[in-house]
Amino acid sequence: MPFPRSSGILLHPTSFPSRFGIGDLGLEAYRFIDFLRESYQQYWQVLPLGPTGYGNSPYASYSAMAGNPLLISLEKLQEQGLLSEEDFAHLPGFSETKVDFDQVVQIKMPLLKKAGENFKNTASPLQKTEFAGFCDSKAYWLDDFALFMALKEANQGASWHKWEPDIAKRIPEALERARQELGTEIGYHKFIQFEFFRQWSQVKTYANMSGIQIIGDIPIYVAHDSADVWSNPDIFCLDEQTGEAALMAGVPPDYFSNTGQLWGNPVYNWEVSQNQDFKWWIGRFEAMLDYVDVIRIDHFRGFESYWAVKRGEQTAIHGEWIKAPGEQLFEAIKLKLGKLPVMAEDLGDITPEVIELRDKYEFPGMKILQFAYSADASNPFLPFNYERNSIVYTGTHDNDTTVGWFNQASEHEKHNLSLYLGSYSSDGIHWDFIRLALNSVANQAIIPLQDILGLDTSARMNFPSKAEGNWDWRYQTHVLAKELSDRLKSLTMLCGRAPQQK
Repeated sequence: MPFPRSSGILLHPTSFPSRFGIGDLGLEAYRFIDFLRESYQQYWQVLPLGPTGYGNSPYASYSAMAGNPLLISLEKLQEQGLLSEEDFAHLPGFSETKVDFDQVVQIKMPLLKKAGENFKNTASPLQKTEFAGFCDSKAYWLDDFALFMALKEANQGASWHKWEPDIAKRIPEALERARQELGTEIGYHKFIQFEFFRQWSQVKTYANMSGIQIIGDIPIYVAHDSADVWSNPDIFCLDEQTGEAALMAGVPPDYFSNTGQLWGNPVYNWEVSQNQDFKWWIGRFEAMLDYVDVIRIDHFRGFESYWAVKRGEQTAIHGEWIKAPGEQLFEAIKLKLGKLPVMAEDLGDITPEVIELRDKYEFPGMKILQFAYSADASNPFLPFNYERNSIVYTGTHDNDTTVGWFNQASEHEKHNLSLYLGSYSSDGIHWDFIRLALNSVANQAIIPLQDILGLDTSARMNFPSKAEGNWDWRYQTHVLAKELSDRLKSLTMLCGRAPQQK
């Protein structure tokens, strides 16, 4: 659906300041929302919010519907009496600019366990009723997820397809036995989700009351080692004997890699999913709309045709495009949920068929300014080629920061950019790009916070071809200064994107 002319900021909650080594849903989340409001921004875009595994990627989660325990504010738990200041007495010296995920897990997870025990022992009747209501309303995904996580811990973190065969294959008697044996652990994981969604709901309510809508992110694929694949194996292309991915997802050689990207996620068995009236997909969208206002679909291209690579390949070079039932899927979702507030990540190898699918449902596509200056006037990323129903970004979480991009740009790109701009401003290349984005005809403009701050490559969020060392950037409280907010506010007003100019 087309959106009103507006703008916003891209920032994942892990990047907030906090005393616990990672951003969370405590005070700094509210301060950031205040910054958005004072800057006349109307959107906050986040990355996927699910619990992460190896590599800490939000795009490789243990669940497509659960929340990340590491985002829970321990100080909010303290306010409830579930933790005390004494529990924080021996915190290590966390970095203020990077997340050390291993260190955070070692400190934070035992404290969450303690909070869970205290809740079980001291919860009031009202709290118990609220918890029971949450578990009942989310049972369609929470029951399997909590059992999955309890089993994963009992199996020392091993992937589900390496568990006891009867458990891996979900034999009912084996599952019931596991539920009896792991009741305490299952209850803990349900409590953690209860707290995550309680805290996130409060943050979202504050954002909405402040005139801010939250853009969430649905990765098209889910991790093989996830509750979704374990509990719904029939809708994924798996080897029946081993449970491993028989066909893996990825993309062919592209802008980011000359060998393509082999993600390793199992692709969908779309025939089975369609025969089930897309039940899992509809549940996924329903769950997502419980805690965001707008959905960005990552790798939208895969709903028209997807790149499938056979098990055993080491790169994504040797794969094939296979047709997907995107139109039937979106019709089913539309019938169930109505017109969807969806944005399409339509980057990469985009065909006329993908554009037709996107435009049929009026999903705005993405325009990236960093891609605009390497070719000629037909380049679709040049602002004068934009459609109004699109979203312009200076860059995304997968790109370098604008300052970092400019420092490494080719002479050809710099020459084209200088011709386009006329001259570079004294404010820095990041403000030149922000002006280009806000001045464009695209209905929405989204700017990564790193670009608003004018940071270089050291603040980059993700290197797509790099397995480790991503997702760890954090900012410090003092950088969200009033002068910065005033500057962004003035430019937003001038470009017709302020709230009162709707």
